[in-house]
Amino acid sequence: MLDLHDSALVRDQLFIGGGWRPSVGGGRFDVVDPSDGSRIATIADATRADAVAAIEAASAAWAGWRGRTAKERAAVLLELHRLILHHADDLARIVTAEMGKPLREAKGEILSGADYVQWYAEEGKRAYGEVIPSHVASMRLVVIKQPVGVSVAITPWNFPFSTIARKVAPALAAGCPVVVKPAEDTPLSGLALAELASRAGVPDGIFNVVTSFDPVEVGHELTTNPLVRKVSFTGSTEVGRLLMRQSADTIKKGSFELGGNAPFIVFDDADLDLALAGTMVSKYRNGGQTCICANRVFVQNTIIDEFAERLAAAARSLSVGPGDDDATDIGPLINPDAFAKVNRLVDDAVDRGAVVRTGGRPHSLGGTFYEPTVLTHVRPEWSIANEEIFGPVATLFSFDDEADVIEQANATPYGLAAYLYTRDNGRVWRVGEALEYGMVGINTGVFMTEVAPFGGIKQSGIGHEGGHEGLAEFLESKYLAIGIG
Repeated sequence: MLDLHDSALVRDQLFIGGGWRPSVGGGRFDVVDPSDGSRIATIADATRADAVAAIEAASAAWAGWRGRTAKERAAVLLELHRLILHHADDLARIVTAEMGKPLREAKGEILSGADYVQWYAEEGKRAYGEVIPSHVASMRLVVIKQPVGVSVAITPWNFPFSTIARKVAPALAAGCPVVVKPAEDTPLSGLALAELASRAGVPDGIFNVVTSFDPVEVGHELTTNPLVRKVSFTGSTEVGRLLMRQSADTIKKGSFELGGNAPFIVFDDADLDLALAGTMVSKYRNGGQTCICANRVFVQNTIIDEFAERLAAAARSLSVGPGDDDATDIGPLINPDAFAKVNRLVDDAVDRGAVVRTGGRPHSLGGTFYEPTVLTHVRPEWSIANEEIFGPVATLFSFDDEADVIEQANATPYGLAAYLYTRDNGRVWRVGEALEYGMVGINTGVFMTEVAPFGGIKQSGIGHEGGHEGLAEFLESKYLAIGIG
């Protein structure tokens, strides 16, 4: 049992229609701590019938919620924000227990999620329409914004709290009810947020959570049910394609934040101390298990040896261990499958001639712990350069000039995030504009914020979270043409 100040935050049932209930089928599954495989909780395993019940509860509650003013909805969200901050330490412990990340990173995730709730509490009041100058004197033309309707949020395991918060907050602010399906590895954070939403006064049926160990049946219902008007998904491109296909028959509005293959570019005129710090936070945060982390580090050929040596030294200084140890910098990988993938990619690269500057093997702690790794002499055609590593492994590539690195960086079907380090202001614009990515961090390894849009292009998805764009994802534009005689 987790040692929490408020043990009621650990829930083991589905949250549907404002109440906690078991699965219709009676099934349950274990949630385990990836650092040692121990069981944290055993929770309800939803069926298709449970998904239907959650959707129908959301649909029945929608009229009352959308009928409230934006200011009234904001008051509920601000109370939720207050409760998240009040329980931030407990929520962080839940994240660390089920996901494995260091406790200080988990606390940062909770505060980030709270920021999204606060932002959309205010942004919901600014869902402005417009008055269009009429083409004839006898008409007035107006556009109003209305909530899209029942929305589904299917979320990943790597940020189990903040990803839910940044989907649910704009949906609720816009006047939409939500059904959340958390990742099967990390369902407790979503259930804890549902508990706080209930305490905050979110009406019954407006925030529902269905947890399932086998997401296929439940996911199919969530994406095909005609009562659902919007699907928001964060996860792999492969699963995103499947969910988009399933949503197509009922023409649902969708936003999909999918896989990435982020280039991290360091020019020889960059501030190397700044670039090194940016590489460390981008690559090794959350053990490299982020969709926007540096997947390919491009360093100009005149400085690559120096940079590789310094990066390897910094990686060796990282402490690997359980997330609840204050000294830990790198926690475990989420599960054995993730560990096997990292091991496969590194072994394949080394077999092909990559040079291990540090790490390159499983950690002596065993389990799913992997050593922070730096590889050089990596080739762009290898698997490790084309798949998301999702582990604490930095791969270095050299380049000659701007044209060379732009070509290499863009040679991928993905387009989520990119990073660029240079002191040349002209280069900032030339390369920043040429990179085919939805987000570019320039001289910074951290750019996520609730006030700006987060999203990718190409096969990294469609739609945005954050900023006013995130609210627009849950709104429809309705044009009113009014004859006045």
